[in-house]
Amino acid sequence: MYVVCKEHVELAIDMFVDEYEDAPDVVDLKETKFSDWDPPVKCRECENKAEFLVV
Repeated sequence: MYVVCKEHVELAIDMFVDEYEDAPDVVDLKETKFSDWDPPVKCRECENKAEFLVV
């Protein structure tokens, strides 16, 4: 699972495919709310705001 900004979505997809050998789902964090989990605020690759969950 990778939480990233728009700039790093492609990198996160590549890392997911390399690790799991399967296509990920990409979730827009602006449109999705989780009842039991608060996503990180920052991208895992930089200091930008996290916008997508690649899982």
